[in-house]
Amino acid sequence: MTAALKIDPKLDSYSFLSDEECDAKIVAAKAKLGKRLAILGHHYQRNEVFKHADFSGDSLKLSQMAAKTEAEFIVFCGVHFMAEVADIVTDGKRTVILPDLAAGCSMADMANLVKVKKCWDEISTVLDPDQHVTPVTYINSAADLKAFCGSHGGIVCTSSNAKAVLEWSFARRDKVLFFPDQHLGRNTAYMQMGIPLDEMVTWDFMKPRGGLTDDQIRKAKMILWKGFCSVHQMFHPNHIAKFRERVPSGLVISHPENDLAVCEKSDFVGSTEYILRTVRSSQPGAHWLVGTELNLVNRLADEMKPKGVTVEFMSPMVCMCSTMFRTDPQHLAWVLDSLVEGKTVNQIRVPRDIAQPARAALDLMLEVVD
Repeated sequence: MTAALKIDPKLDSYSFLSDEECDAKIVAAKAKLGKRLAILGHHYQRNEVFKHADFSGDSLKLSQMAAKTEAEFIVFCGVHFMAEVADIVTDGKRTVILPDLAAGCSMADMANLVKVKKCWDEISTVLDPDQHVTPVTYINSAADLKAFCGSHGGIVCTSSNAKAVLEWSFARRDKVLFFPDQHLGRNTAYMQMGIPLDEMVTWDFMKPRGGLTDDQIRKAKMILWKGFCSVHQMFHPNHIAKFRERVPSGLVISHPENDLAVCEKSDFVGSTEYILRTVRSSQPGAHWLVGTELNLVNRLADEMKPKGVTVEFMSPMVCMCSTMFRTDPQHLAWVLDSLVEGKTVNQIRVPRDIAQPARAALDLMLEVVD
């Protein structure tokens, strides 16, 4: 859902520039473009890019900011599905640009339209999904999956509003097909809503009929897609156990994309914005272990250190979002210089026949959680 993927030979020359040289180009281009430009920076972006953002936040927050700004050009320093959402919510009236088209999301890639349609068809051999199943897609998904939900009476959710969305869904139909992240679905349903784990099944998209029997499909309340975040799967309960031995008074906060075992051992569980808000409101002397992406945690640690609050990253291994990391100062400088020259590169455009039902599913989410 992009413009034709043509490699601009000029990009090669930017790959040889230092970050400092790119910084100068980015600052100069921003000055020339002025209010015509808005740069959005997701929390997981590397610092070298994040510092140039006019707005920062999680994916939905940034897209909503894009809709409010009068900027002609929206440069989204994030990943592909985020730029798609920005194009959808701005009704195609802004030019949305992704600095590096290779910046995707491994979780989103685990559920594509072909696989989800196949799942829907296989469920239909057991029961009528349009009567019994509400499809719910995490916002971390492709636009055509949001459109699928919009076309089947379904809805989109975020990590902060998943509970409200699931409550709405169950008020309409007795089952939910939740994709692409199994952990957000399981953690929300079990920890926040008290739905028993034995009423949840995991749909393995690599197996016929999800690897489930007819009886399992009939009895399930939650059908969870077997998807996950490659970053959050690196956190484990033993990381928390070792922290508590070392810092008995410490506090643990985790993102709901983590495994249930990690979330159950955490003191707090919530979205990226929730994590930031909670840690920032803590008192001097607090010591936090944080289970989410490395760039965000490192920035939060630097921010809180002068306030007497210690912030630690949960895993002993480096767990950054590798696809977010693809957006570098070189790509950002290139797309901005291109705009200055009157040339648009890497524009993200969602076709109207997909954008309309996807927008319906997004609008429904905002209506439900308002």
